[in-house]
Amino acid sequence: MLDLTGRRAVVVGGGRVALRRAQALLAAGALVRVIAPRVDPALTGLELTVSRREYRDGDLAGAWLAHAATNDPAVNARVAADAQRLRIWCVRADDAAASAAWTPAVARDGEITVAVTAGGDPERAKRLRAAIAFALAEGALPVRPRRPPAGNRAAAQTGRVALVGGGPGDPGLLTVRGHRLLAEADVVIADRLAPRDALAGLDPDVEVIDAGKAPRTQHLSQEQINALLVERARAGQRVVRLKGGDPFVFGRGGEEALACVRAGIPFEVVPGVTSAVAVPACAGIPVTHRGIAQDFAVVSAHLDPSRPAARGDAGTGQAGPGRQHPGRGDL
Repeated sequence: MLDLTGRRAVVVGGGRVALRRAQALLAAGALVRVIAPRVDPALTGLELTVSRREYRDGDLAGAWLAHAATNDPAVNARVAADAQRLRIWCVRADDAAASAAWTPAVARDGEITVAVTAGGDPERAKRLRAAIAFALAEGALPVRPRRPPAGNRAAAQTGRVALVGGGPGDPGLLTVRGHRLLAEADVVIADRLAPRDALAGLDPDVEVIDAGKAPRTQHLSQEQINALLVERARAGQRVVRLKGGDPFVFGRGGEEALACVRAGIPFEVVPGVTSAVAVPACAGIPVTHRGIAQDFAVVSAHLDPSRPAARGDAGTGQAGPGRQHPGRGDL
């Protein structure tokens, strides 16, 4: 959690540990110098300065942070002592107890950074870091922002839309990305066949809007849904449009994406496990199988009743029976 942008950092050592430390420093924006008689070849491909020699007095002059990462405890102790004398923070890779600063195991996910220490046990810290990183990715931790990013007024004025495919209904078949976006959402607009059980863990103040379509009980028209997505995003909210199956398989996701494009609203599409494949899979029926079926087609049995093709009108120039075009199916 140090701001190293444009600051000098010195890494003494040229092995794998030094490589990892140098890569982390570069990612943080530091100006890195590596000092070692022999260096890992991967270090030479990084944007840093390499001095191929032994560490000498004065090598830390002007540095803001030092890493002692050699395999010689005496050299590391010397670097740490010089850093202490010059009042420079120093991290010893070989002996945390003798170090003035420590490098934790770090999990980063967007604006979230979690640093983990485990009583001087780096392997334990790494395992904890991995578990935390996965929990962040799937939204199992409280990741929903409570205020816009500091200094980002645009983020406070414009939200975003996510068109999320919920799969065939089991929340366990919702993608990790889908779970994460739900955990961040301010508003969820859910279809009738969306995995409703996945909404149980949302924050109490998250608004859930039922947009489910069913015969003779349509709650919202498609035009109303499109307008709602744009309206809420323009109000600065994070909106999830949760659908059954996949957003672009009979789910009208294309229309909603176009509405966002026309309104200048940022959006993303999260594919879902479409029921066209998931239902036969759950029944133990492969949709392709060597020697039996080499491909398959997804066909809608629903036609738009307002279209002449659906009525089979003759003499209209539209497709009649036997040449009907698939209409729009509702999920």
